[in-house]
Amino acid sequence: MAGTVTELRQPEPEGLVLARNEGAIARLTLNSPPANALSIAMMETLLSALVEAGSDPSVRVIVIRSEGRVFSAGHDLKELTAHRADPDRGAAFFAWTFALCADLMTAIVRHPKPVIAEIDGLATAAGCQLVASCDLAICTDSSGFCTPGVNIGLFCSTPMVALSRNVQRKQAMEMLLTGETIDASTAREFGLVNRIVPREYLNQVVTKYAQTIADKSSMVVRTGKEAFYRQAEMDLDEAYAYTAEVMVENMLARDAEEGITAFLQKRKAQWTKEQ
Repeated sequence: MAGTVTELRQPEPEGLVLARNEGAIARLTLNSPPANALSIAMMETLLSALVEAGSDPSVRVIVIRSEGRVFSAGHDLKELTAHRADPDRGAAFFAWTFALCADLMTAIVRHPKPVIAEIDGLATAAGCQLVASCDLAICTDSSGFCTPGVNIGLFCSTPMVALSRNVQRKQAMEMLLTGETIDASTAREFGLVNRIVPREYLNQVVTKYAQTIADKSSMVVRTGKEAFYRQAEMDLDEAYAYTAEVMVENMLARDAEEGITAFLQKRKAQWTKEQ
């Protein structure tokens, strides 16, 4: 792979999320095994790392992965339960937790750069929500996914937002109502992940996907990602009208002119450095 490997930073709390640049790819590693729970600290740190990667012109693709055999077990239930002793029985803390989680997930969807989830293990509740929120997801054949809140009296309502936007309704409801874990093959069938690979090839395959995307025009990728999510929420006529405007603006961009000219001249395009 082109480029050198450099440490970006080690956010506070120390080592909670490890951020590392590998050429044009930023790898953000959840580093709180065994659960890699999405505590307040974890979500704030991951959100900060995403913002930093977004402002780094050398980064073109972001990969979110984790240490250990659990990708993420979702929210920290011990942290949430501890605040039941608050005067408001934890209402304010619960609201803060779920609002911060929404900020994190929407930051991924609205991030100007593609975000790939690299999963080796179990992703549950908000951890499954994190996978669903990423643009692409690649997992090992031993990975599993579930939204088990219904089993403990807490329906996975916020994970439902990302899940229902990535899989068919009946399949989403199956996961939400039963709380049962689906295996990697079922997750691919449902549309939750793009590809399943053996553990020994996971990093290699994710890197290949990331590098393939990184080689494209960053302006075009940013434009396309934004348009994809915006049009998905529109009705058919509105979506075509909006994307037609996007296509016109894209055609007028220097990278489109260069890309089309290079194609016609049978040469490799030279993209601008625009972000």
